Amino acid sequence: MEMTKALVRSDLSTLPLKLGSEEHYIQAVNRLPTLSAEEEYQLARRYRDHNDLKAARGLVLSHLRFVVHIARGYKGYGLPLTDLIQEGNIGLMKAVKRFDPAVGVRLVSFAVHWIRAEIHEFILRNWRIVKVATTKAQRKLFFNLRGAKKRLGWLNRAEVDAVANDLGVKPETVQEMELRLSGQEVSFDPGPDAAEDDDIVRAPAAYLRDQRPNPAEEIESHDWQTHQSESLATALAHLDERSRAIVHERWLNEPKATLQELAERYAVSAERIRQLEKNALKKLRLAMGTPA
Repeated sequence: MEMTKALVRSDLSTLPLKLGSEEHYIQAVNRLPTLSAEEEYQLARRYRDHNDLKAARGLVLSHLRFVVHIARGYKGYGLPLTDLIQEGNIGLMKAVKRFDPAVGVRLVSFAVHWIRAEIHEFILRNWRIVKVATTKAQRKLFFNLRGAKKRLGWLNRAEVDAVANDLGVKPETVQEMELRLSGQEVSFDPGPDAAEDDDIVRAPAAYLRDQRPNPAEEIESHDWQTHQSESLATALAHLDERSRAIVHERWLNEPKATLQELAERYAVSAERIRQLEKNALKKLRLAMGTPA
């Protein structure tokens, strides 16, 4: 459990998540070791059964890189990545607090909901600030349009042109800002206590679905591909030199060599090359645990 001990000795306060140190923080969390399934289970049991805060800290530290991975997916909202990471870290800590190792799932799969929930909430709290005024002309309108309107209700075409002329912006920008300012706030997920069924239907949670791959599945796929690559390299090393060369020429190189080309190179028949290839592939499948 050497890696677990190293994580327990780590301290969150040493990670420089503050203004101007975004890259330093990311480099720091990427240097933190990850936990095996058994190490994660033991730490989670210690925290759940004995309220061991050092064990909880170890779980949090080993998953900080995962929070960065998720937070980067929300950079398009115009908010600082450091703020998104901080909110995601809060979600991770909430996930650790609620994680039950007896369920039999990895923390990374359980935590993704809590991390995204905190980031979503942060974006929604800042949505109006981010989206209402994003250009210089829009910011000018944001602070002046209400005062420029002479009456309640929508502006007619003449009024739009007059406001645009007064503020030095395009009429289309005036119309767009009026539409934005007149919009009502809508809860992302009103929950079971919503006043009307229409509120639930109109809520973004009712029709917005995250189409991106699940980060837990992406990590699992990457680990599997790495394992397969390492297994293939080990299996190839156990082949004789000629069989290994044939496999490389026929399956791993581009362009692929033909049976006749290899037959001429090794001064044997094309049928002999085919037999050597077949035997080599069979040995590789057995070494990698793949059905023949």
